[in-house]
Amino acid sequence: MKTIDDIPLWEWIGGEETIEKLVDIFYSKIEQDKILRPLFPQSLEQGKHWQKLFLIQRFGGPRLYEKERGAPMLRKRHQPFPIGPIERNQWVKLMKESLDEVGIDSNHQARPYLDVYFELVATKMINKI
Repeated sequence: MKTIDDIPLWEWIGGEETIEKLVDIFYSKIEQDKILRPLFPQSLEQGKHWQKLFLIQRFGGPRLYEKERGAPMLRKRHQPFPIGPIERNQWVKLMKESLDEVGIDSNHQARPYLDVYFELVATKMINKI
């Protein structure tokens, strides 16, 4: 039986199709969220595109993000947006809810890896107290 260590994470979670669903679910939550929505531009389409390509690349898929946009530089790209602990926690909450909805719930072998990753990245984006 193959384990998560045998194949790239992005394949283990369902590849591009699952990541696209995850991003769609996540952004639909952002659209309705009173805390996070004000941080995003009016149109969410470009952000959805970049997040999809970034997650595919980050989790072991094709390096399409890098090809289109260059190095990720997440902290630098998020610097213009005021992100404090409240925004960070809300972002993580919505991402975990989205993971659940796409079928990567607490029973999925990849979930601990994803939870740790998203929590760490969200913490690194904090730029206000």
